[in-house]
Parts: sequence; C-alpha cells; structure tokens
Amino acid sequence: MSSRPVTVVIAAALEALVGLAAVLGGLYSLFGAVSGRAHDLTSAIPLTALGLGVGVLLVFVARGLWRLRDWARTPVFLTQVFLAVVAYYMFTSQQYVYGVVLLGVAVCAAAAVLSPPTTAALFPEEREK
Repeated sequence: MSSRPVTVVIAAALEALVGLAAVLGGLYSLFGAVSGRAHDLTSAIPLTALGLGVGVLLVFVARGLWRLRDWARTPVFLTQVFLAVVAYYMFTSQQYVYGVVLLGVAVCAAAAVLSPPTTAALFPEEREK
C-alpha cells in the first residue's frame, strides 16, 4: 500500500495531462512548420519551442508532485490559475466546450493539490507541530 494520497495522484495526473497536451500542441505546430501548412513560419518555430518546453516542464513538475516533493505544489497550483485564465478566454470567444473542460481540469487539480491529505503528505513536519 502506498503512502501517496489519492489527491496527490489526481493532481499529478492532471498536471501531467496538461503537460502532455502542451507537448502535443508543440508537435502539431512543428508538423505545420515542416509540412509547409503553417501560415507564418516565423511564429510557428517559437510556438513549437514554447509548447515543447512548457510541456516538458509541466511533466517534470507532475513527476515532482508524484514523488511527494514539496516544491512541486506551487507550480502545480499556478498552472491551474493560468489554465483558468485560458478557460475564461475560451468562454469569451464562445468556445464553451473547451472552456468547460479547461475550467474543470483547473478546479479539480487545484482542489486536489490544496486538499488536506495532499498538504499532510507534502509537509509531514507541519503535522507534528
């Protein structure tokens, strides 16, 4: 039996999912640039680098949370704040399905990473006080 609470598993899985989505977006941009389908090559290359870089960093943070590293809590939470902002802009551009999905992921992951079982697992010394 693992000492990892289910809330940590949920938060790490959702963070990894967001990271993998960013990597897929970067690969899609790379494919568009290489195949000549990109409308603007000068923006496709940096977008590829950004998508791949951010995706790798988010997966790294998810791995840190999975390993119960206390430093991973803040980047996971900030990712969800940024995801909620993106969801807001999806709603304002009338892309409601994307907005609901992004907001749902953001709320679930933020609730999981801020929940008491996650706090107790990441900061066991605080429980002893």
